[in-house]
Amino acid sequence: MRVTPKMISDQMLNNLNRNLSRLEKVQWQLSTGRKISKPSDDPVGLNYALRYRSELAANQQYQRNLDSALSWLENADIMVGQVVNVIQRARELTVQGSTGSNSAQSLQAIAAEIDQLIEQLREIANSRFNGKYIFNGQRTDQPPYPDDDFAAAQFDTGKIEFEVGRGVTIAVNQHAGEIFGEGTETDNLFIVLGQIRDALRDNDPEAAEALLGQLDSRMDKVLEKWADIGARYNRLELMDNRLKDNTLNFTNLLSKTEDADLAEVIINLRTEENIYRSSLAAGARIIQPSLIDFLR
Repeated sequence: MRVTPKMISDQMLNNLNRNLSRLEKVQWQLSTGRKISKPSDDPVGLNYALRYRSELAANQQYQRNLDSALSWLENADIMVGQVVNVIQRARELTVQGSTGSNSAQSLQAIAAEIDQLIEQLREIANSRFNGKYIFNGQRTDQPPYPDDDFAAAQFDTGKIEFEVGRGVTIAVNQHAGEIFGEGTETDNLFIVLGQIRDALRDNDPEAAEALLGQLDSRMDKVLEKWADIGARYNRLELMDNRLKDNTLNFTNLLSKTEDADLAEVIINLRTEENIYRSSLAAGARIIQPSLIDFLR
């Protein structure tokens, strides 16, 4: 086969372009810190990278949901704790008013304080978190106790749930009936406190004392719900740790798949630069002779 100068020149240019492409690829890896720029670089690695990114995105959403759930439970824990404090104070006042040694004026003063406790309980029951009523189920735009007719109060019992894992949802709310009692229950907290207040106003300490059992019954139920909130919070904290571990694991796997070894890239860059310079030098010698050289 006859070899012409044009064939030699074309071959030299092809080799130069190939070496320049390799040099450009290594320079891109060094500037971006990544070793995959297109699917053809590593089809299998790219598939794993996309999978890891999908898992990371899902984990980040679960983490946001979990943070919202924890915030809701923290607020609910505070509110129910305040209910417990109010019941304890109401019991102390009821015991104090039932001793039989109080004057009518003292009983009126105790009744007035219990009346203030009822108002405090109503404020707690109608408390909001991020603009949402926390004790009215899924009707978070309406208060569970809009007026003083506690026996006729109607509230939603729906659950507010957060998805904190694949197929894992946790309810974070307690409706008003679970904490303060349904209108038909004998230990409805508002009704019992109202009866104690009225008994003391009527100078009837024995009637007030007879209501202590119902007050204690409601206290037991509130404490049970308070413990349930704590149990859910502890579970979410464990899931929070697991999500953070998963995020760290997937981040490391993604880094191993996508990130370039900078030390290796720098060595490769030096090598490709030397190869390219050598190609240029060799090419200069190949195309150096011209027609003028032969006419001298």
